[in-house]
Amino acid sequence: MSRRSFELVPTLDDLTYVREHHAVPGRTAVVMTMGALHDGHATLIRTARGHVGPDGFVVVTVFVNPLQFGKGEDLDRYPRTLEADLKIAEQAGADVVFAPAADEVYPGGEPQVRISAGPMGDRLEGASRPGHFDGVLTVVGKLLHLTRPDVAFFGQKDAQQLAVIRRMARDLNFGVEIVGVPTVREDDGLALSSRNRYLSPQERRTALALSRALFAGRDRHAAQEALRARAREVPATRARAEALSAIGESRAAADAHAVAKAAPGSPSAVRAAARLVLDEAVRLDPPLVLDYLALVDPDDFTEIEDDFTGEAVLAVAAKVGTTRLIDNIPLTFGAAS
Repeated sequence: MSRRSFELVPTLDDLTYVREHHAVPGRTAVVMTMGALHDGHATLIRTARGHVGPDGFVVVTVFVNPLQFGKGEDLDRYPRTLEADLKIAEQAGADVVFAPAADEVYPGGEPQVRISAGPMGDRLEGASRPGHFDGVLTVVGKLLHLTRPDVAFFGQKDAQQLAVIRRMARDLNFGVEIVGVPTVREDDGLALSSRNRYLSPQERRTALALSRALFAGRDRHAAQEALRARAREVPATRARAEALSAIGESRAAADAHAVAKAAPGSPSAVRAAARLVLDEAVRLDPPLVLDYLALVDPDDFTEIEDDFTGEAVLAVAAKVGTTRLIDNIPLTFGAAS
């Protein structure tokens, strides 16, 4: 099937016409954005295109949603770059960019009825930005109805947002598959974000502490898991201590039996390793102002205990200058065999 023409549509009527005119035989995918597209968004669009194939229909929404901005946040400052966004979307494989005005999405003004994110929406990002996730879910719910996709793609960089959207789709029977796409990073490790453009060179150097802290936690976790795996490979004898000593773990070798019996990994140690990096960044110029560091269960975003097993998210949020940034990485705490 030859590639259909790319179009910008500003209204629901236009979107409906394009969909019916093309008589799309395949599945429909949506990628929701607030514009200011970068390679992270392009990755989402490319993933959507690959998922639905050449017969599918990929819709990218560009809408700066006022409901998810709190008092004093950067709604007016948020970058609007529609012309550049269209080029990125088309090159990445979108069929349509749906870029409605506010009165198209909210024809009666701000909606009186909104979707609540519940307790999960009050934690971490929700605690720092009250009402934020209610605004996110309300617009996502509306855009899912307006675009009528089979599958929707969201970035894992906004891990809590992804979690509450998944919960909404499941709890309210939206009948839409929600797919998370891994975070895209710049060469220096900084997670791609539309807000990165606000950072001065000095602020950007400080901002790198977010990803460094996450990587430090990840590396501590990997080292712990490697040590425990090594300990389980040899008998509980002198050979085990020698094996541990050979990989530079002399203290662990002194009590190899205890190491072998320990829980796999340690959430407390992961948090501590990440915290060391963030504590150092507080003394930089300009300083990093930490909002939170958390190691949570992605199902409800509650903090995990040291006996936790399964998927987890190590998340951080901080301000550098006037710019607030978030980042996270997934970790797996597996049961010892």
